[in-house]
Amino acid sequence: MLECVINVSEGRDARLVGRLAEAVAGVPGGRLLDIHSDADHNRSVFTLIGVDAPRALTRRCVELIDIAGHSGVHPRLGVVDVVPFVALDGSSHTDALAARDGFAQWAADELRLPVFLYGPERTLPDVRRGAWKTLQPDLGPHRPHPSAGAVCVGVRPVLIAYNVLLATPDLTIAKAIAARVRRPGLRTLAFMVGDAAQVSMNIVDADDISISTAYDAVAAEATAAGTRVVAAELVGLITERHLQMNDPSRWVLLDIGPDRTVESRLK
Repeated sequence: MLECVINVSEGRDARLVGRLAEAVAGVPGGRLLDIHSDADHNRSVFTLIGVDAPRALTRRCVELIDIAGHSGVHPRLGVVDVVPFVALDGSSHTDALAARDGFAQWAADELRLPVFLYGPERTLPDVRRGAWKTLQPDLGPHRPHPSAGAVCVGVRPVLIAYNVLLATPDLTIAKAIAARVRRPGLRTLAFMVGDAAQVSMNIVDADDISISTAYDAVAAEATAAGTRVVAAELVGLITERHLQMNDPSRWVLLDIGPDRTVESRLK
């Protein structure tokens, strides 16, 4: 089974997000398991199953969204910013890589999107740093699409996207905390979300770093900096295995639970 977690540059217009979701309905072999929208990031994360549903969603995004009018705290290259394929139970990395390459060629040929690849070639942060400067698209035009920008298409293991909100409006403090907890397997950024600072994390080594470990690292640094954690937010879904890496008595605090797993949505 292949999972695709598409990050779309629209998180404020609920009606538009609903229209995008409708594009997936009825796609053979495709399922929409979850949508997570964030107005401050102006970003929605669609968790999909299959290889055809991502194409249907991407086509609709290109039709309906114009990157020129986009604003939000999260960095982005296009209206369909990130398209990662993930091998879950029953499929392999080879399957996910083939799905990535097929989608990338389709997006370049059918939608005329510049495509930056990540996975074996480079990391997603490498693409963000180098795109249009030291790095040109792997496929498609060598200039941004006039309304859709560009797309980053990748293959990766299971990743957990997780945000922690601090009781401070000081972005400098959040940036310092993010830098101190950052390590191999744990990518971090800091943003302003409303009038509070947020540490945003990607747990890329989810088999070794649990959500509770990442949360506790931020909480400890926040206390040392004279502030505290006021809320946590899981972005999208996790697997049952990664849920069970955390003490059940802390699930509510950590914003996780059995209803937030891939397996529960598939049922």
